[in-house]
Amino acid sequence: MDAELRAGIAVYNEGHYHAAHDAWEAHWLDLDDGDDERFLHGLIQFTAAVYHARTRNWSGATGLAESAGEYLAPLPTDYRGVNVGEVRDYLAALRRDPARIERGPAPALTYEDEPLGLTDLDFDATAIAAEVLAEDLGYDEALFEQAVRYARADLAEGDEGSQFVTFLLDFVRDPDSRAIVAQRLSEHVDRRDHRESDVDGLFDEG
Repeated sequence: MDAELRAGIAVYNEGHYHAAHDAWEAHWLDLDDGDDERFLHGLIQFTAAVYHARTRNWSGATGLAESAGEYLAPLPTDYRGVNVGEVRDYLAALRRDPARIERGPAPALTYEDEPLGLTDLDFDATAIAAEVLAEDLGYDEALFEQAVRYARADLAEGDEGSQFVTFLLDFVRDPDSRAIVAQRLSEHVDRRDHRESDVDGLFDEG
């Protein structure tokens, strides 16, 4: 869960509140009842509460703030290195006054006492962030899923200089260059697809 957790935290801290929950959701859905399930459930609803407050959906924000607080209530103030206590305090305040979001930002999520940003992520967390940001920002999700597969294949073969790794890191870390990076990534994926399709079946018996 570590890579998913860090990816979602960094995406949230960069202001992509809706996308943040996507980094956690698939893992959360696979969890049995327990502290980790409550933890991710609470974080998902926390980001949704912030999102709805920012869009002035006051009833949605207060309802989610209440239920998120209930999920997080049994957990320690510092669960899995995340500032759960601060999140709970903010949820209680947001439930009482959702318009507070217009007077100041929601708290950053911290991981081991540091507010993670997108530039702090290793490749595993970056790959998750790239896919959820691509979906949230309207890029081709299938393109990024394929790019992540190629990047992981290159790393498994010891190719630390993989262009797929570089482009995914750049896409996540440099918001101003995302459009051009996505275009170049698309070209590289197309070339790799063609190269791999050219050798498929060459040694199959006809």
